[in-house]
Amino acid sequence: MLGSTHGTLTTDFRARVEACGESPRTAVHSSAAPSADDAAPLDVSGRPLHADVPDLDRFFRPESVAVIGASDAEGKPNTGITRQLIAWAERVGARLHPVHPTRPTVFGLTCHASVADLPEQVDLAVLLVADPLPVIEELAETKVKFAVAFASGFAETGDAGAAAQERLGAAVRRSGLRLLGPNTNLNAFEEFREDLDGPAIALITQSGHQGRPVYTLQELGIRLSHWAPTGNEADLETADFISYFAEQPEVGAIACYVEGLKDGRSFLLAADRAARNGVPVVAVKVGRTETGARTAASHTGKLTGADTVVDAAMRQFGVIRVDGLDELQDTAALLARARRPKADGVVVYSISGGTGAHFSDLATEAGLFLPTLSQAKQDELHQWIPAYLNVANPIDNGGHPVGDWRGRKIIDAILADPEVGVLICPITGPFPPMSDRLAQDLVDAAEQSDKLICVIWGSPVGTEDAYRTTLLGSSRVATFRTFGNCITAVRAYLGHHRFTAGYRSPFEDAPRTPSPSYRKAQALMRPSQQLSEHAAKQLLRAYGIRVPREQLVTSAAAAVRAAGLVGYPVVMKASGPQLGHKTELGLVKIGLTSASQIRDAYRELTDIARYENVPLDGILVCQMVERGVEMVVGVTQDDLFGPTVTVGLGGVLVEVLHDAAVRVPPFGEDQARAMLRELRGHALLEGVRGAPPADVDALVEVVLRIQRMALELGDELSELDINPLMVLPRGQGAVALDALAICR
Repeated sequence: MLGSTHGTLTTDFRARVEACGESPRTAVHSSAAPSADDAAPLDVSGRPLHADVPDLDRFFRPESVAVIGASDAEGKPNTGITRQLIAWAERVGARLHPVHPTRPTVFGLTCHASVADLPEQVDLAVLLVADPLPVIEELAETKVKFAVAFASGFAETGDAGAAAQERLGAAVRRSGLRLLGPNTNLNAFEEFREDLDGPAIALITQSGHQGRPVYTLQELGIRLSHWAPTGNEADLETADFISYFAEQPEVGAIACYVEGLKDGRSFLLAADRAARNGVPVVAVKVGRTETGARTAASHTGKLTGADTVVDAAMRQFGVIRVDGLDELQDTAALLARARRPKADGVVVYSISGGTGAHFSDLATEAGLFLPTLSQAKQDELHQWIPAYLNVANPIDNGGHPVGDWRGRKIIDAILADPEVGVLICPITGPFPPMSDRLAQDLVDAAEQSDKLICVIWGSPVGTEDAYRTTLLGSSRVATFRTFGNCITAVRAYLGHHRFTAGYRSPFEDAPRTPSPSYRKAQALMRPSQQLSEHAAKQLLRAYGIRVPREQLVTSAAAAVRAAGLVGYPVVMKASGPQLGHKTELGLVKIGLTSASQIRDAYRELTDIARYENVPLDGILVCQMVERGVEMVVGVTQDDLFGPTVTVGLGGVLVEVLHDAAVRVPPFGEDQARAMLRELRGHALLEGVRGAPPADVDALVEVVLRIQRMALELGDELSELDINPLMVLPRGQGAVALDALAICR
């Protein structure tokens, strides 16, 4: 999870970036929505900056429901579904109208022969028919608001099914109604417990069965408010439900199981809405091992796989991605119910030194902050804990007191420490009466405290009264069964609140009109072609990105004259529209210091190009830039999200090191800096082994300018690769030494 930016930009830096039309800085939290006179704003790439929240009230709480294909015949699949829908309609107070061409009644209810015969305009139509397309067209005539299609045999079956789903989606768009499905199920019409209070989890799943672990949290006292089984998403999609749930006052967290996202921008806009409202979104997204179908020509393209982009986009907008369904339920439950933390410090309290040490190792490795308690606090704890036991954090009590008041005193003293925001007590196994008294003291303390208390009940049995009654009976204690799930959930909890505290929607600052740079760049684009290095550097110049002094020449004599103008020593490189990685072909010569070396290099470069049958537009004679930190910055196209920006360690080992971070535009300076902190080799930018710190501000500026290029040329630029971008010592800037650009 990412917080607000560290450090500030100089006024000159901001002015230079804003001259390209960029607004690089993120600021304070804002939940402001676009104004009414700006109903459908688009960014400079033509993508929406705002998505309307669908009004799904009448879907989840309709006043009237039609069941098309209703049945009460024994042994028919539709009979069980009809029976469940009748029970659900009674619970939500809806009038239900069965529809069947040959049945006068269904379960004692008057049955109508067709949609046209319905006695009233209904809010929701449930389609129990094999082919929903004709029914959708009938429903359009009666102004039905919502429909649910259970039928399968669509996009999940292949090309023919995908074509049928497209026809269904087109009919829905013409009709004006909203459709859930096809290939969905009855999860939206489950019975939810009404006796539970507190913030609830809203659940979204593309596979109904994968939501069962979250649904059953109700049996542990966790409230569930909605379940949206989105199926194939011919119309209503995950993003629609995230946007809607993020506006519901009873929803404390949104839990998602996602197999595929329908539209990247819609998902980001929904996640942005949740972030602005402070509603956590926890998601399992399958597909981590997909390598993607795209074959990339650039370094950047090879660094950016499809799931890498999904992962970065989720992190960028505060979506908490977890791997397992157990993590989904535990993390969503904690985030839904826990109050905002008072501090980031985590203290571990245990009845065993070994347990405390083990858990503390795992927690620290995961990035949790375990502060060493002050000497005054340790002295206070030693009033009730023997002096030979460690109470610095983790706190080893040597056995929680059972027979008197000391146990509660210890817990209260820990919670009173201003550095402590979370107390975690791992109980690896029941040890009555000590574990029973410990559980009760923790629950009693939690009821009196505004700080989070977590307990890990490690018993594999799970039938103990201390667990089933004491811990699960409390809405103020978060109870886990494993160390790992507790750590994952607490890390997400603290990270979510750090993220939302400083969040400002990047869509508010996204450019909406082209910059002067765009007009210059357009003249350089060559559809379906790869630009030469010289042309690619002109593209960078158009966006204010510094490149070396250089001249393109077509003779040895011209090369000598160019070297004199550029200034020795120089670099000579072959330049042509089909040249990608020149070093491998021997088409780069560095450190040339004399006219004779220039002539020899020119002859050798042209001979190699002729032998390799590589067409050239000339030879570049370039300024030789002193060494700094070699980085790679680039743009690639993602099928789901569109243009993406990547930054990483560059040079000849870029594809070996594979150390890169990616973001989806729009983003601000805080995210550009966060990208750098994600790199394993980030220390190189800070200066190692006597090297001076690199000009990180200049690198951030390049990233933001490349983002502007990605937004403005997104439909014209397939790939862009700057490698290396030489980041010079602090205050000296950054220079793009080589560039590759491929036009769409």
